[in-house]
Amino acid sequence: MKDKAENVQTAVWRATDSTRGPLDGIRVVDLSRVLAGPLCTQMLADHGADVIKVEPPFGDESRQFGPPFDDEGNAAYYSALNRGKRAMILDLKHAEGRSALFALLEQADVLVENFLPGTLEKWGLGYEEVLRERFPQLIFCSISGFGASGPMGGLPGYDAVMQALSGLMSINGTPDSGPVKIGIPIVDHLTAYTAFSGILMALHARHASGKGQPVEAVLFDTALSLLVPHAANWLHSGDEPLRLGNTHPNIAPYDCFQALDGPVFLSIANDAQFRRLCKHLAREDLLEDPKYASNPLRVQNNAALHREIEASFAQRPREALCVELMKAMIPAAPVNTVPQALGLAHTGHRHMVLREGGYQGLGVPIKFPDTVSPFSGKPPNFAEHDTEIRNALNPSAEPDPQKP
Repeated sequence: MKDKAENVQTAVWRATDSTRGPLDGIRVVDLSRVLAGPLCTQMLADHGADVIKVEPPFGDESRQFGPPFDDEGNAAYYSALNRGKRAMILDLKHAEGRSALFALLEQADVLVENFLPGTLEKWGLGYEEVLRERFPQLIFCSISGFGASGPMGGLPGYDAVMQALSGLMSINGTPDSGPVKIGIPIVDHLTAYTAFSGILMALHARHASGKGQPVEAVLFDTALSLLVPHAANWLHSGDEPLRLGNTHPNIAPYDCFQALDGPVFLSIANDAQFRRLCKHLAREDLLEDPKYASNPLRVQNNAALHREIEASFAQRPREALCVELMKAMIPAAPVNTVPQALGLAHTGHRHMVLREGGYQGLGVPIKFPDTVSPFSGKPPNFAEHDTEIRNALNPSAEPDPQKP
């Protein structure tokens, strides 16, 4: 067993490299597909972890979530979630696939999966039944829609369904629009970060205990956690939250305003900012009006205040207006399109668009100035590293990248 483990360590996993990031030396087996799991493991790879993406024979569905497709034939959607990994095929329904997974886990720190609850148990791979005892140092991260127990335990969960079920859609949109899905898969995204955080905490705890533990990230829980401040407002007042468009339920002025050539978002969070705004717009009359003397009063009289501010914005070009306001420490921004946002000079300064070796994607939002993590690598093609990983696990076997 020791010789096999050493072989896996040296041949399956990359050699350690202190320049790769703070997670250098952490080894991850990624059984997940589509979004939340792959985004979590991509973040681990971005910061130096070795990640092996294990796909079933039919592959990760997101490879076909297009158009558009990249030069390798993978959907841009897939490419946004899988950089820095290596890919192989395992059919965990069969004994050979399960044996190969066990060999991978001999030297793994983390396993991430997002199967329907009960699936791994059906295959003889349950954490409590098998993996905990066999791999006591393993961090086992399970991502699911509703968890394994409870009235909805084990049911499938998708981002838009969670937005509807959790109430997120009910507070998004305008009074006239009806409920509107948020324009990004926000529940999946936050679940990825929840799983990422849980994995890091479990790794930290392992330093003290020497033992791994299960980590659970559930889309339903994540969706409900996004109801800030609406859930707290309802719990304290009993008033059902409403669709307010761009208006904030607790702060004013905090909304979109039409300038001469497009919309501007203004975020006034305190009285000092409101005073600066009024003085900058030469609207001291608003400061003298008792209806706007405090934030609670401004919230109560928000519609009238909105008209007053928009009248002052209406003849001003939005770019110049926003530059002036921000220089005066008044938070404001033009409402950009995605191309405009990615084209900002500050986007480039913050390295938030990656273009390297034919890869194009969003940059890494967590940065360590003293430990610069280089580009972790292009997303792998289907089964791209299958032969080399299999040969390392079983050097005597004939390489066959299509064999489960």
